[in-house]
Amino acid sequence: MNDASTTIAPAPPQHMQALQRANQVRLARAELKRNVGLGALPVAEVILACPWEAASMTIAELLASQRRWGTTRASKFLADIGLPESKTVGSMTERQRGVLAAIV
Repeated sequence: MNDASTTIAPAPPQHMQALQRANQVRLARAELKRNVGLGALPVAEVILACPWEAASMTIAELLASQRRWGTTRASKFLADIGLPESKTVGSMTERQRGVLAAIV
């Protein structure tokens, strides 16, 4: 009794699911960086809230997305406060986020 109306479509292959997820993250990050660059969203707010799209983003990348900031300025800023450029927003503790948000 195999009814054709009850067949379940197979899930897409795992690599296609990963590609779809990567595209979602890329688009969400682009929107976040655009809002930061336009000044519509302060970096301090992103650091404190740590939205899902920023959790795996490096602090240097987030800082560099601000208007009049670039990779050099972000690198110097992070070196002055003793944070590595490769540190992600999501890996920071609440205390670290609070201190960074206060000085940005």
